[in-house]
Amino acid sequence: MGKRRLALCAGVLAVTAFGPAACAAYAADGGDVSVVPAAPAPGGDIALRVTGCDAREAVAQSPALVSDARLTPDDGDGLAGDGRVRSTVTAGTYTVTVACDGTEHRGTVEVVRKHTPAAGAEPSTHPSPVAPVNAGAGGAARDLAGGPERHGPGTAQTVVALALAGTAALTVHRAARRQARRGRRTG
Repeated sequence: MGKRRLALCAGVLAVTAFGPAACAAYAADGGDVSVVPAAPAPGGDIALRVTGCDAREAVAQSPALVSDARLTPDDGDGLAGDGRVRSTVTAGTYTVTVACDGTEHRGTVEVVRKHTPAAGAEPSTHPSPVAPVNAGAGGAARDLAGGPERHGPGTAQTVVALALAGTAALTVHRAARRQARRGRRTG
């Protein structure tokens, strides 16, 4: 019974979490071109998919995208690819067009206003790569040189280690005392 409840709860959680996003993605596309997420912020990455296209490859175009997105066959019955929303695009609804087998497939992407962090807060990530990219030892060396040197465990680890060592010592002492008492009684 426990496994069935767990499976049921996991299914309900998945539908609750992913159902609205999937519905919004297909409801907002307005055609056989779907965009996920349906409402990205400027600079965000999106996944594009077109159905009803029998070609081996197609290109998705939109004024909202940084560049044309190349679409290739996916696991289903369509073509899929990735794109990036321009970081300078204003909020609004933009048409996404895919020319395939002489037919034009259309969809839409609704770009939403970028969430602005609170005053003085640093953004956690950049919307697109920032040159130069810190790769290899060069990036690690810069991080290590700027921070304080840390050797050994911190205060919390030291306190936990001392508590465990004290408990172990007390256990060994009690076991030795019990053994000594048993030895006196039998001998």
